[in-house]
Amino acid sequence: MKLRIGILGIFFLITTLVAAQEVVDSTGLPGDNFSLEGALELFKKSESPEAFEKMLNAEDSKVNNLDLNGDSETDYIKVIDRTDGNVHAFVLQAIISETESQDIAVIEIEEKHDNEATVQIVGDDDIYGDQKIVEPLEEIKTHAGAKTQTTVVNVYTWPMVRFVYGPSYRVWISPWGWRARPVWWHPWRPVRHHVFFHHHAPYRHRYVVVHTHRTVRAHSVYVPTRTTSLTVQTRHREPVNHYRSNKTSRTTTITSSPGKTTRKTTTVRTKDGKKSKTVKRNSRSRN
Repeated sequence: MKLRIGILGIFFLITTLVAAQEVVDSTGLPGDNFSLEGALELFKKSESPEAFEKMLNAEDSKVNNLDLNGDSETDYIKVIDRTDGNVHAFVLQAIISETESQDIAVIEIEEKHDNEATVQIVGDDDIYGDQKIVEPLEEIKTHAGAKTQTTVVNVYTWPMVRFVYGPSYRVWISPWGWRARPVWWHPWRPVRHHVFFHHHAPYRHRYVVVHTHRTVRAHSVYVPTRTTSLTVQTRHREPVNHYRSNKTSRTTTITSSPGKTTRKTTTVRTKDGKKSKTVKRNSRSRN
């Protein structure tokens, strides 16, 4: 009898801890069900935008758990390249209905110099409550190995980046829609958040959430084409508004021109309504 009570007690404790972990790690936002870090990892591994889209929509990739239209099936994510010169904005867009789509995130690439490129993925406001910026993480040893610091990663050697900057690349715009789906794709039932959270945990060690927006030229190419869905906004209005009303966000935007670098830091606190601060700092290049 005591053994049975003990086993029941352990089971109850484990159940409680799992539920608590889900509460702690969940914001209640749609973005809880899409891994920006995982999307960047798939992007890094892909040989082309078409291959990236296929990996993004594979159940075993453990990156997409979105059901934005509430039909109890995962949403198909298509990839669209918005490009201008040496910048690319790869839009990850969910198909919501025959007439609606919703941007989930945009992967922004800028070629800075020969053989040097920067990438960031920016989660959409309607999905993450605010812009959520993620970039590759690389740590270097300093002070004879006694300390570590992170550095901006040069992604030019990634197969996808080399491909889109190659002479044979043709701009990718996904051909798929609500009534036209690839034959290899089969939607699956979304899993509970705590299950999905642990599935994509390995991706989080390779990428980091930052508050510095480096790929601003690519973002300016993307913004005029941003697509949102009234269905998504209506279904998720309550958690998104709650998140925004209790969120303090701080973003630093870096823009460059010959001989000059400008950093613009914007802090917005919306709890109880109102606090905002914007700081601009200009510095001249030493080159």
